[in-house]
Amino acid sequence: MPRIYVTDKDSIVPSENNLVDLILSDGTVISRLEPRRLFPVSRESEYVTLLDEEGTEVAIIKKLGELGADSAKTVRQSLTDFYLVPHITRIISTMEKYGTLRWTVETDRGIKSFDIRNRNHDIRVYKDGRVRVRDSDDNRYTIDDYRALDAQSRARLLIDI
Repeated sequence: MPRIYVTDKDSIVPSENNLVDLILSDGTVISRLEPRRLFPVSRESEYVTLLDEEGTEVAIIKKLGELGADSAKTVRQSLTDFYLVPHITRIISTMEKYGTLRWTVETDRGIKSFDIRNRNHDIRVYKDGRVRVRDSDDNRYTIDDYRALDAQSRARLLIDI
C-alpha cells in the first residue's frame, strides 16, 4: 500500500482505546490507527504518523493545522494522552551510585523519583533552555526553561550535565 498523506478532505474520528479511524475522501475507512509524532520535541504539530496494529505506517499528517478542526482535535487528544510528559518544576535531589543517577523531582503531577542511566544520552539541553530527561524506564520528563528553575535546582542540573 503506498503511503497516504492526510489532507483536509479526509477525516479522522476517535476510535476505542485512544486509537483513531481515518476516513479518506473516497470513502475508504482505515480503522484502529495509532497517531505518533515523528519529531516529538521539535515539531509537535507536524509530521504525525498513523500506525496500524502491527506498528506499520499507514499514513502521514504533514501539519495538524491543515486538517479540519474536528480531525485535528481528535489527533491532538490522542497524542496528548499518549505523550503525557510531566514537567519538572524543581530538582529536589540527585545522587549518583554505580554510574546511575537517581533524581527526585517535583513535577506538575507530584513528586517523582527515577533513575537515569546515561547522563550524556538521557539528559538533553536545547538552545532555548528546554531540557528533556529520559529515565531508565524510558519515561520522559521536560523542563520548560532550566534558567527559570530555583538556584539549587539549576546547580543540581548543571552538575549532572
